[in-house]
Amino acid sequence: MALSHLRSLQALEYALRAGSLKDAASGLGITPAAAGQRIKALEEYLGMELVVRGRAGLRAAPELAAILPQLSTAFRELENVAAQLDMQRGHEIHIAAVPDLAELWLQPRLGRFARDFPNIRFRINGEGSAPLRIRPADCELHFGAVQQSGTVDVLFQDFVLPVASPENTARISRVEKRDRLEGFPLLHLDFYKDDPDAPHWGHWLKLHKLRRTEPNRGIRYQRIVPAMEAVLANAGIMLCGMALVSTLIDSGRLSLPFPASTGAWTAHAFQARFRGDALVRPQVRRFREWLAAEADGTRQWLVRAARPTRGASRARIR
Repeated sequence: MALSHLRSLQALEYALRAGSLKDAASGLGITPAAAGQRIKALEEYLGMELVVRGRAGLRAAPELAAILPQLSTAFRELENVAAQLDMQRGHEIHIAAVPDLAELWLQPRLGRFARDFPNIRFRINGEGSAPLRIRPADCELHFGAVQQSGTVDVLFQDFVLPVASPENTARISRVEKRDRLEGFPLLHLDFYKDDPDAPHWGHWLKLHKLRRTEPNRGIRYQRIVPAMEAVLANAGIMLCGMALVSTLIDSGRLSLPFPASTGAWTAHAFQARFRGDALVRPQVRRFREWLAAEADGTRQWLVRAARPTRGASRARIR
């Protein structure tokens, strides 16, 4: 079999070991779709089904089941070799991150880290100056329910409220208070949909007593980056967390059309999960300390930004 299918075999073995494409993707530092595509490419190359999906998760198809132990043994040996190489290659850090967190928060800050540690190289979601490798990521950055663990650091929660372009903020400010969003384009962001405390438009409008016909209609976005580009292009107003767009707010490119008192803290948080064996490497520990300091700065900025202005009410728009 061509050596080019090694990544597909890796995705296949990891998915069957983890029981799901999502868990395999997280461990490999790629998206679930990419993991599925790698397995599909291998199935097409071989002309047979390799994975069966059931209620209990993924399992090996009959054609693969007999040789799965050999496949698993092979990748365990490769991981052992990679672990030994990791000890020799002490200036590389591999990160698997939520793309929005990587693009909007982490990567713009890495320049400061590079000034202090110029010899440490990064590969984030498969891209960067560090070479590709087989081992799972040293650090996973994700948004979800808060976890308590010695290898998981809670970075910061988010504060969700309407954001708009300065032009649209000025436009709606000239409308009667209760009707400011009636007929105005509302953009919907699914990034926070699993968070029990993050508001959606229907809930937010009702809470603050604003009129709006069919509040759930409008363009939906899975990711923050394209949604934010639409907001900056004056396409509408969106409920979004401020943590990842703080520089846009500070620069004036983004505006808050309603008081900070109308926002809500998320129950979920952005978190960093470190591989236990990666933390024996000094450069990973340095990165962990730096990440905690950067996160603390973001938390402090959010607390200041979320603080109600004098005379503002959390119950309604003033």
